[in-house]
Order: sequence, then C-alpha cells, then structure tokens
Amino acid sequence: RMLKLLVSFLLVALASGCGQPAYSPNSRVVNGEDAVPYSWPWQISLQYESNGAFHHTCGGSLIAPDWVMTAAHCISKSRKYQVVLGEYDRSLEEGEEQVIPINSDDLFVHEKWNSNCVSCGNDIALIKLSRSAQLNDEVQLGCLPPANLILPNEKPCYVTGWGRLYTNGPLPDKLQQALLPVVDHEHCSKWDWWSISVKTTMVCAGGDIRSGCNGDSGGPLNCQADDGSWQVHGIASFVSSFGCNAKKKPTVFTRVSAFNDWIEK
Repeated sequence: RMLKLLVSFLLVALASGCGQPAYSPNSRVVNGEDAVPYSWPWQISLQYESNGAFHHTCGGSLIAPDWVMTAAHCISKSRKYQVVLGEYDRSLEEGEEQVIPINSDDLFVHEKWNSNCVSCGNDIALIKLSRSAQLNDEVQLGCLPPANLILPNEKPCYVTGWGRLYTNGPLPDKLQQALLPVVDHEHCSKWDWWSISVKTTMVCAGGDIRSGCNGDSGGPLNCQADDGSWQVHGIASFVSSFGCNAKKKPTVFTRVSAFNDWIEK
C-alpha cells in the first residue's frame, strides 16, 4: 500500500513537472523589455510592509508548492513579508495574483550568510509559504538544476524581474526579461573583471549592455535544459558599485547547483 502511494505520488510529481511555461516565452528581446505575460510562471514578487502597505523589494522563484527561493540579502528578520505569485503588471489587479502572507518563523537564511560580505557568498534563502500555491497556467514551479552543474561560457540565459530599468532609474510595472549570456568563472574572475569577489559558488552573466539591477535581487537566472524545460541556475546577488551596466562587471548570481544539498535539507 505504501509503495502504491509512493508510486502514484511520483507520477503526480512528474506530471505536474516544472520549468515548462504554458505561455511560450518566445518573443525574446534583449536589453530588458516586457516579458510575455506569465511566461516565467515561477517568478514571484517579494514584498515588505511599510506604513500599512506592501512594497516590492526582491524577486524569487517558486520551487515547490509551498517554498520560494530568493537571496539572503533580501531578508530582514525585522520586516513583515508577503509573496505575490501570478504577478505580471504590478500596477493592475489582473485577477491571476495569489497573495500569500509569510510567518516570521518561515524565513530560512543560509547560516553562513554574512550581510557585511556579499562577495563571501551563500546569498540564498528559502521562504515557506503560509499556504500552498495553487498551480495553474500562470503559477508554476521552476526546476532546480542538477547538483554541481556548471554552465558553459556564453550559454544564453534570461534574467527576469521588476528591478530598476537602469542605475537609479524607476521600477517598471511589467515584468522585464533580458538575455544574459553566461560568463564562465575563468573569465569573470580575471583581475580586471570581478577578481576574487566572484567565488566558484557563483555564476556571472551578461555584461555592460544588459544586466540585472536593484530590485531584481533574489530573482532567477533562467536557462534552458536540453529537454526544453527551464531551470533556475542563479539567484540575482550583486552588481557593480559603478552601476548596473559597468564594463567587465557582469551581474553576479548565487549558483543554485552549488546549494542543492542545502535546499533539500
């Protein structure tokens, strides 16, 4: 009986799948433009409360019906949060949104995260939702990559988020996407690039033309696997202090495949 239950559970898990948007994200654009609505259905908006209203602060990825993955630097234990799933245009009530409150005990920041040293790594956190997400065409799970998988140089990936449109610029209403080719560690760690600031537990992507920016933090670096599904390979971590589009300073992400064990735990 137990085995039967297990088998049927596995079949359900496989059928629900992950990383396969119902809305094809085909009309890809560079230099950050509006995404196709709901074509990144695991993308969430992490919002904090201030003066009775909630404000977008970071992105994140839905990786299980009741778990969201984001960046450690997005979390402050003193703040009250909610997660919005099925969001596209933040200025409109579109009817697909699922707004889920977060209990303060359900914020799990990596124990080795040091907020005074972003470049030390471990910029990852998990948030347990106070109720499970209702999975549908607008809200789906993102896939985690296989443990320790390293992407090749120039692998095309997409950063998504509601982050600033340029350094110190406005936050957009509509979800943005930008093509960010991977910059492998060998290149990214060169002395005149990120040097020792970038660790092997990180992944660099993009460059001076296209990049993540403040507000994209915690959001996914989406890369397509051989089977066509999308995997969340990165969690947006930091950009250059010279601005979001600095030469030889690609956007740096926490490399998800370095943290599979921690996530499982």
